[in-house]
Amino acid sequence: MAKLSAKYELMLVLSVAKGEEAVQSVWEKFKALIEKNAELGEVDEWGKRKLAYEIADETEGYYIVANFTSAPEFPAELDRILQITDGVLRSMITVVE
Repeated sequence: MAKLSAKYELMLVLSVAKGEEAVQSVWEKFKALIEKNAELGEVDEWGKRKLAYEIADETEGYYIVANFTSAPEFPAELDRILQITDGVLRSMITVVE
């Protein structure tokens, strides 16, 4: 693994349209990806919440905030995969100072 250099926070909003199992399945996929390429820190599952505005005809989403430490290349790849994954309504990766 490359040198761990920066701390990041991933904010994830997953679709609840296909049920709880689908939410957990998508989250497990990303959790495994993060653990493979980075050091996963604190994970805070906020659970199902009402969205501030409708996204793709959905009014609720499952919120997860995860902290991780990784090499600077990984967040861009993670973001790319998040963008093309069904079940991800919104995601944002930020650098934690």
